[in-house]
Amino acid sequence: MKSARQLNIKLLQQDIDILEAYSEKTQRTKTDILREFIRSLQSKLL
Repeated sequence: MKSARQLNIKLLQQDIDILEAYSEKTQRTKTDILREFIRSLQSKLL
């Protein structure tokens, strides 16, 4: 497994609210949601 690195980002409160609501609805962590979204960008690079 590759070593994990930390990334700090600044978000508008509106974006945080959306992420938190989605996290609660799906019972997933915000980290997992963001990680999945970032990985979905791979197909857009092809």
